Amino acid sequence: MNFLKLDKKKILEYQKNRDPYLMIDCATKVIPGKFAKGYKKLTKKDWFFDVHWPGDPNMPGMLQIESLIQMSALAVQTLPGNKGKTLYLVGANNLKFFRKVLPGDKLEIESKLLKESRGIYNFESSGFVNGKKTCKADFSLIISGSIKFKIKKY
Repeated sequence: MNFLKLDKKKILEYQKNRDPYLMIDCATKVIPGKFAKGYKKLTKKDWFFDVHWPGDPNMPGMLQIESLIQMSALAVQTLPGNKGKTLYLVGANNLKFFRKVLPGDKLEIESKLLKESRGIYNFESSGFVNGKKTCKADFSLIISGSIKFKIKKY
């Protein structure tokens, strides 16, 4: 089965997040419409370490989840016609955090597309450092503009 490998320059062609909010460095294996795997190398210079618990720097849990989401989005953005499209988080469940992610760690990410229904993509994704699970989440993403919502006035 063919797969894509995307360095940071190629990732930027597919998605709109930019530094300092780009939370992935490399996608080592992307099977469009199925799977995405890659990593984020963390350094002491990452902006959040200075402000998230000074004296006890670690990657905030929600930024860990953002890393999972950005990697997952590549499984959709690499499908024909989706390059450069924006995906939004519409729901998340089963968020769990198991250990700290620290400066110098390499957060490895694996994400599987479970199903697509009417433009909503459901994923399960996990993060690992040195082979040990650090976080996991199930979530749903939607491509901007794929479904029109009516806003009720109260």
